[in-house]
Amino acid sequence: MRKLYTNLLGCILVFFFILGNAFAQGSITVKGKVTDAINGEALIGVSIKLKGSTQGTSTDVSGAFTINMPSNGILIFTYIGFVSTEIPINNQTTLNVKLKTSSAALDEVIVVGYGTQRKSDITGSVARIKGADIASQPVLAATQAIQGKIAGVQIISSGDPNSLPTVRIRGTGTMKAGANPLYVVDGILTEDIRNINNADIVSMDILKDASATAIYGMRAANGVLLITTKKGKTGKMVIAYDGQAGIKEAAHLVNMAGPSQYAGYLNEASIYYGTGDELITAAQLQSGANTDWYDAILKKGIQQNHNISLSGGTDDVTYFISAGYLSDKGIIETNDFNRFTLRSNNEYNAAKWLKLSSLISFSRLNNRTVDLNAFNIAYRAAPYIASKIGEKYGNTSLSNNVGNPLLNLEKADNSVLGNRLQGSFAADVKPVSWLTLRSSFGVDLDFLKSTNYGYQFNNVGANSIFLTEGGNQLRDKSDLTVSQNNATKWVWDNTATFAKVLDKHSFNILAGITSEQYKFNGLTGKRVNVPENKDQWYLGIGSTKGATNDNTGDKWTRNSYISRLNYAYDNKYLLTATFRADGTSRFPTQNRWGYFPSVGLGWNIAEEDFMKGQKTFTTLKIRGSWGRVGNDQIATNVYFPIAAINIPYFYNNVEYSGIAFNQLPDKNVKWETTEEYDLGLDFGFFNNRLNGELDYYSKTTRDALIDIRIPAILGDIDGLYTTNASNFTNKGAEFALNWTDKVNDDWSYNIGGNVAYNKNAVTRLNGGQALVDGNTGGNQGNVTKSDNGQPIGSFFIYEADGIFQNVDEIAASAQKDALPGDLRYKDLSGPDGTPDGIINESDRTFMGSYQPKYTFGINGNVTFKEFDLGISTYGTTGGKIYNGKKASRNDQRDNLETDVVNNRWTPDRPSKSEPRATLSQLPASSYFLEKGDFFRINNLTLGFTIPKATLSKFSIERLRIYVAAQNLATITGYSGFTPEITSDRATTAGIESSIYPTTRTFTFGVNIGL
Repeated sequence: MRKLYTNLLGCILVFFFILGNAFAQGSITVKGKVTDAINGEALIGVSIKLKGSTQGTSTDVSGAFTINMPSNGILIFTYIGFVSTEIPINNQTTLNVKLKTSSAALDEVIVVGYGTQRKSDITGSVARIKGADIASQPVLAATQAIQGKIAGVQIISSGDPNSLPTVRIRGTGTMKAGANPLYVVDGILTEDIRNINNADIVSMDILKDASATAIYGMRAANGVLLITTKKGKTGKMVIAYDGQAGIKEAAHLVNMAGPSQYAGYLNEASIYYGTGDELITAAQLQSGANTDWYDAILKKGIQQNHNISLSGGTDDVTYFISAGYLSDKGIIETNDFNRFTLRSNNEYNAAKWLKLSSLISFSRLNNRTVDLNAFNIAYRAAPYIASKIGEKYGNTSLSNNVGNPLLNLEKADNSVLGNRLQGSFAADVKPVSWLTLRSSFGVDLDFLKSTNYGYQFNNVGANSIFLTEGGNQLRDKSDLTVSQNNATKWVWDNTATFAKVLDKHSFNILAGITSEQYKFNGLTGKRVNVPENKDQWYLGIGSTKGATNDNTGDKWTRNSYISRLNYAYDNKYLLTATFRADGTSRFPTQNRWGYFPSVGLGWNIAEEDFMKGQKTFTTLKIRGSWGRVGNDQIATNVYFPIAAINIPYFYNNVEYSGIAFNQLPDKNVKWETTEEYDLGLDFGFFNNRLNGELDYYSKTTRDALIDIRIPAILGDIDGLYTTNASNFTNKGAEFALNWTDKVNDDWSYNIGGNVAYNKNAVTRLNGGQALVDGNTGGNQGNVTKSDNGQPIGSFFIYEADGIFQNVDEIAASAQKDALPGDLRYKDLSGPDGTPDGIINESDRTFMGSYQPKYTFGINGNVTFKEFDLGISTYGTTGGKIYNGKKASRNDQRDNLETDVVNNRWTPDRPSKSEPRATLSQLPASSYFLEKGDFFRINNLTLGFTIPKATLSKFSIERLRIYVAAQNLATITGYSGFTPEITSDRATTAGIESSIYPTTRTFTFGVNIGL
């Protein structure tokens, strides 16, 4: 018994000894921050695990973390692209960790089609932009924020608050079919990303070559932009707020002639070269005004953007919830845009083998739009007419036939109300470790209502300059047009991914099937005599006399089979092969399916044994690829005839309604296919402080869909016939270089630049017809022509060769009827380009295109302690712009630009650049063609992060304030509003007419993390 008690006492003592030792070691709370060892940036989402356990956490938006653990435990820090680090705690309660970039810096995970891939294993041309670089700029669409940051990606932006920037990846990819890239947002395929809150974006991955894009087959001819939105991470709830507020203004306006300059020019043209009449009298000038019409229709626009998000989760459930509000008043009177967004991204680990996810976003926009023709009218309106006095508008009709642009804006209320719901729901099943089965269903519901109301206004005192509402402008009855457009789309993807590593062999095989359907329904009605009260803007209230109704719809479907093999041997030798079969209802049955293969090879030279020990190259990879992709972006009714109903016709003087087929379809229309070769080099020096990429590519588009004009002999049908009748090429090179370094604990910086060259050319027109387009109005006709050997949308005009100075020069020319001071045009229509003594349409010649030869950007930032300074720039060279607003001056009393008036040719001041005063429209010539070269400071941002010691008492993890300028300055020789001209068609690109000027924005912002 005594022995029993002795043993029991011994056990009790041992127990208390162990327990006491455990309490002595204790459980402590460790707080800290994880940053990049090179530039000191906070690292978000770093995985932190307690060694030997399942306990862990991750860093928040400011790189901070908190974890309860044994005082003698070891923490393991892991983050993609950085060296995994183990740190013994040894009773420390504060720990600041600096992670070093991995020697294999290309281990960054890049989003590719239907999955992810290490950058070191990628054989195609792929680029990435971080979400933080997008959210920091005061822009609506994310693509505008990447302008100048990716080689070979041209972004053409507009100042219009609700505009989607034009994106061209490696040149213009098509003439008829959709030329925009494919956007994929969390797996949902879309053509419009204006509903995406930029603050919700984690990254944007740009797939440029066919090897990278072929997995998307028929949608990938113009490149692919993959957008990944934020998700929650295991750990405590993180609250973040980002806000901006600023002022917008027109970045550049055109100087127009004042009243005396205007009158002097017109009177000179009339008296000396016209009827001899004085058009503008001194009395008119004395009783008139001095109006700057741009001042009359423009304003300072207020812009604000507020975003708040909550994220966090457990090992079983993670969540990310955000709300955003954006308001942009625009710079044009009556312009006003508002957008509200909601997002909920959730993941559920239902079992070890099953993960469920839902990503849902909702956006609501309200946009009061403006008629951009107001800029054309303001350009032409007479400056001695007042814009508005009291409630009366200046009568511009007394001077010229244009209306009062301010009246046009204020007497119209055109608004758009949109609701859009996007969502994807996915299940990932892992029956075994090497196999993942995924089913994802995505929906995109877009409901858009537009309401266009025209106020009634009367003509009061038409012969008075001031006592009038509108002069010749008159709307004796109010009118209301309401349109309801509903679009629904769903995409269902089912894939299986096999991933296995066998010794030095790494395999990743993807196979799957995807289906897609789109439906559209549009309903429009118009009524007159609707009351001005907005609460009564209903079609049922207005008069049915003169009423119109229209109902349209559309539907198409796609079905595809996809497969991809990624193979790597010893991380040195890489192979990517993809194959996609696409079926689409947009083509006839016999041509419905398209087949799109690609193959890419890569060699990680830096991993070779003979490279071991050298310290020059950190990374060095050669890659090459080939692939084919397609394009089916045409109307669904191209290949079958559509009957037009209720067509009136008369028989025996009696009117009947009939049916007519006024469209000539091509029943054999087929896929437009692009084939591309790419050769690239990725390199990194000095532990990847200096890294870059070099690419050469060659793209050929075959069987391009174009519109061919139909001879009138075929009858009363539409004048265009869509068919596969052209080939064209894009060939070019891209180079990008970036340097990142940390001088010391206080100073760090990075600077990067990129440049790209592209040459576009039409190589074959099967129909034998060159495509003409770009009608600027009046007698100028079309000013672009797409023909063999020339870029798409080349300007085809007369070549102005100076100004006639005297009658002797005229006598020796082909323009015998010219006067001194007239433009002289080159006579090119004879055999082999020799003169034939006549100037006519045959003397037009190719004079370049809007497509730039070079695009480039320089970007960088500097950090000093809590201060940061960032700059991004962008530019293009080699493109041309046709000054369409200047060329369309076709009324004898239209206003003129100051330079035209002040520098015009006169007998006592002969000019060699500006012709004499004239009242008529000049022919389309290189006189209106200008260089489109420019260099712009896109964004300049100065920020200050409040020290954490100061914030700790307020329970704030991070607080940064900043000021920024967007489109701060542009260096260009172009005389118009902006050298960036957006266009829906490649064949009309580069013609400045009714455009929204580029805006300059000054903002103040704050980033808060709790």
